Amino acid sequence: MRSARLLAALGVLVLGGGAGAESAVAPETIRFPSADGTTSLVGFLFLPDGPGPHPAIVLLHGRSGPYSSLARGVYTVATLSGRHLAWGRFWQEQGYVALLVDSFGPRGYPAGFPRDSYRQRPAAVSEQAVRPLDAYGALAYLRARTDVMGDRVGLQGWSNGGMTALVTMADTAPGITRPTPATGFRAAVALYPGCDMEHVKRRFAPYAPVLLLIASADDEVSPKACESLAARSRAAGAPVEIVVYDGAEHNFDDPGRAKQAGEANRRATADARVRAARLFEAALKRRLD
Repeated sequence: MRSARLLAALGVLVLGGGAGAESAVAPETIRFPSADGTTSLVGFLFLPDGPGPHPAIVLLHGRSGPYSSLARGVYTVATLSGRHLAWGRFWQEQGYVALLVDSFGPRGYPAGFPRDSYRQRPAAVSEQAVRPLDAYGALAYLRARTDVMGDRVGLQGWSNGGMTALVTMADTAPGITRPTPATGFRAAVALYPGCDMEHVKRRFAPYAPVLLLIASADDEVSPKACESLAARSRAAGAPVEIVVYDGAEHNFDDPGRAKQAGEANRRATADARVRAARLFEAALKRRLD
């Protein structure tokens, strides 16, 4: 039964919608503090059926923010991007509480940042010093909910959010002291992150399993840098897995027609769903010793 539900959900995601997509219950808009208490963040909460408690996943958007490029100044749950809605509903259908964190809007950048703007972005949205505090703020919020299994929370990020996920999972991450799977996140998925950040490029020792899903034809970040990062980490005994999708592009899982018209992107999108689901099934749903 679970496999059938997974495959059905994958079909909706790859096509970018479905007959019930428009009628799905909108995620709940919430507010919670960053881990250092300096910022009141906005989050969008996807809740599965039943009272729980459920395992949960924190979702971290990329450089464009969580909203559609067609938002036209309206930055609310009604203008979330198709990618974030698709993934949030996918995890919801699989029995997870999913919390999409808006790191940019509360800091004055709701529309995100254009391509090739990395070096000009303000320190207020740093994926190395600031956004990990948002991830740990989201973790604290989820752990305070009675419908969440507080020791069964995973992390997923895209692009700049994937970079944030890497730093968040590092044993030197800001926002947490002496991180372990019991005190932090149980596992993380990073889709097409930049892997040459100062915080991780010399040493990346995550305290829990990390899955890197990389596009070989990525023209925004370096696939080779991620392959090198994974090789160094694995050689040191770190729980890092990497998959490089041949021919896939940056943002390969964008459900819009422009990306999904490419066969390599479609294949990568479907496989990414399966691998992410497998990782979180093992880390968040199986019996823990």
